[in-house]
Amino acid sequence: MKLINQLSKETGIPIGTLRFYEKSGLFSGKRKTEVTSNNYVYYDEEVMEKLRFIQMAKAVGFTLVEIKDVVDLWYKKEITQQAQINVLDRRLKQIDEKMAELKAMKKQIELCKVNIANRRGNPG
Repeated sequence: MKLINQLSKETGIPIGTLRFYEKSGLFSGKRKTEVTSNNYVYYDEEVMEKLRFIQMAKAVGFTLVEIKDVVDLWYKKEITQQAQINVLDRRLKQIDEKMAELKAMKKQIELCKVNIANRRGNPG
């Protein structure tokens, strides 16, 4: 069981971000019932695993809302392997669509450059 500062050090995630994730329902800690002298919240290994999952999911472009939708199911094994693959396939499709959009934008910018270069004699 770890305190939030230990969790922050081990994951490299700032304490403020951890508190935000917890308030967002991505994970939760536990208070020790036998300790009544403080309000410390402790986090177990499952929280560490969820944080690694969150970091990985964010790194590949998932939003926190998307992550929240699957994180508990994923770690409680309540989502089938096929459903996990479907989640990733949907993300791959979104990435492909974004890449096509960016390529179209790039092509438009290149066309604008050509048009500008062809107007050399015109004041502008």
